[in-house]
Amino acid sequence: MKPVTVKMLCRFLIPAMVALSFQTANAGIIATDQAAAVATAQADRTLVLAALERSDIRDQLQAQGVDPVDARARVAAMSDQEVRTLAGTIGTAPAGADATFLALVAAGVLVWYVFYRR
Repeated sequence: MKPVTVKMLCRFLIPAMVALSFQTANAGIIATDQAAAVATAQADRTLVLAALERSDIRDQLQAQGVDPVDARARVAAMSDQEVRTLAGTIGTAPAGADATFLALVAAGVLVWYVFYRR
C-alpha cells in the first residue's frame, strides 16, 4: 500500500476503535415470575393456535367470514394479556351442545319418568 493510503486508513480506524470500545452491556437477573410469564404467554399462544387448527373451529370461522390464515395472523399480533384472556376462555368454554338444550332434554326425561312410569 502507499504510505498516504495507510496514513488515511489509520486516521479512520483509530477513532473508530476508540469510539466502539465505549459501548456498555447491561446484564441483570430476571425474577422467576418474569421468566414464568414468558413461558406462560408462549404456552397460551400455542393453545390458542392449536384451537384454531381444529376443524370445527375452522368451519365456524369460515361460516362467519373469517379466513383461518387471517385468524392466525391476528393471534400473532395480540398482546400477551389478550392471548391469556382468550386461552382462559378456551379452557372454560362449555364442551358439546348448548346447555339450554340439555336442560330441556333433562326436563323432558323427568316429566316422562314422573307421569308415564307405570
